[in-house]
Amino acid sequence: MANSPKTVLAGSLSVKESMKGIFIIGFLFFMFGFVSWINSILIPYFRIGFELSHAASYLVAFSFYISYLIFSIPSSYLLKKIGFKKGMMYGFWAMALGALIFIPSAAAMVYPLFLLGLFSIGAGLAMLQTAANPYVTILGPKERAAQRMSIMGIFNKGAGILAPLIFAAVIFRASDSQLFDQLSSMGAVEKAEALKELIGRVIVPYSFVGLALIIFGLLIRFSPLPEIDTEHETEEVAMANTSKTSIIQFPHLILGAIAWFLHVGTQVVSIDTIISYAETMGINLLQAKAFPSYVLSATIVGYIVGIICIPRFISQRKALIVCAILGTIFTTMILYAHGSVTLLGHTADWSIWFVVMLGLANSLIGPAIWPLAIDGLGRFTKIGSSVIVMGISGNAILPMLYGLLADKFDERIGYWVLVPCYLYILFYGIWGYKIKNWNKNRIAVN
Repeated sequence: MANSPKTVLAGSLSVKESMKGIFIIGFLFFMFGFVSWINSILIPYFRIGFELSHAASYLVAFSFYISYLIFSIPSSYLLKKIGFKKGMMYGFWAMALGALIFIPSAAAMVYPLFLLGLFSIGAGLAMLQTAANPYVTILGPKERAAQRMSIMGIFNKGAGILAPLIFAAVIFRASDSQLFDQLSSMGAVEKAEALKELIGRVIVPYSFVGLALIIFGLLIRFSPLPEIDTEHETEEVAMANTSKTSIIQFPHLILGAIAWFLHVGTQVVSIDTIISYAETMGINLLQAKAFPSYVLSATIVGYIVGIICIPRFISQRKALIVCAILGTIFTTMILYAHGSVTLLGHTADWSIWFVVMLGLANSLIGPAIWPLAIDGLGRFTKIGSSVIVMGISGNAILPMLYGLLADKFDERIGYWVLVPCYLYILFYGIWGYKIKNWNKNRIAVN
């Protein structure tokens, strides 16, 4: 393994270097997915263990993802100073710190301390994603960027399928269904002991996770992943950016970051709320734990379609438009479809299967937004990437909005939060990505 890999210009990697880079970044996206999508089961787990409202339980997602808003810009400056690989190592170590905070949190039964641990994990991921996402875009032709992002998505969502199932296998026991049914009838002391034992089960697995993340940081630091120089521009891009002094002067980036904010929020709402929605249909937590995996499986199907069809049969922008339309249709069906159906061994309302289908609708939105938003940024690529990564804070805001609606009305009504999101994404795919100047009298479009 090379301690001092060469620095290369974006787009100048050989095929061998590109494949090596894709494999390493694929591993990173697997880690992103494993750590992130475990929240889908942490939310109902903490809601039971700490007897929380829906809104309070979604502080899990809020604490985890709000760190992207806070740390993405600082991460870009740190990466510029120390390089991608050292930055990734520090990102893994921040995640390790967060995982280890779970140990005293569980021992003391302090929910806010768990949230601090989740915040630290999110901070580490913010740095990792600020570094990793640009790699995917520039590890080959830009017209195939959505295809490469789809490959990364398979790593990410594949980990997401495994994470809640592994967590449930490690944490839950066959007798827990009976425990959950009996909690409401227990005395105060007996209930406190039962809940403390339930929450304390995270100590051993998160100890191993913390140690593993420390090791992963060292491995990525000394991996053969090349450093990429995004500070130098092609002559064409340099000429186009001559008058640019600030990232704010790229409307297609800012509008794309908003689209990304809404997109990731819709993803997390579909995955992190589906267990609670299933419980409203009489499906207990031990059975409902499979539903996030169904959503992520539908997403992987979409990624495979993208890999096969982009750009041979459909452009990444048209895929974005199609998926935004599907998201709007599926959300409407969640809100208005009624009737019981039995699928995959679950008897539930039709509407929950449209929540599952949101995984398909969401699949190619992200892979298409990213290359459209950072196109032509040149020396502004790192800071531009961090602006988009800040949009991952949508994962913090939208689940909270869903939780507030669910508490005030019901879980089905909460899905109204998705409708304006898909409509804005549709706007960006049709027109927003083309806006190159904020001056309404001189809007330049491609």
